[in-house]
Amino acid sequence: MKAEGKRWKWAWWFLVAGVGLRFYFVQELVAVFAFFAIGFAVVAFAILSLYLLQRGWKAAVVRFTNGEDLVGPDLQAGRSAREMP
Repeated sequence: MKAEGKRWKWAWWFLVAGVGLRFYFVQELVAVFAFFAIGFAVVAFAILSLYLLQRGWKAAVVRFTNGEDLVGPDLQAGRSAREMP
């Protein structure tokens, strides 16, 4: 009996939502919510992209400065320009 009552409850909510979408004010609220969600997704994507770019740059610098290719006397990382020949 309870499951049937829940079905009717959902049916009424969908009916109310359908009737509510017929009003201009409700349509405007739905449109603003959609724009907000799209804007939030764009900002989140931009922040995530910059974060991943920074992490990639950091990994590349660490790999370059700690690499085994920099063991020769002329290829030491961290030497000042005055010490270089």
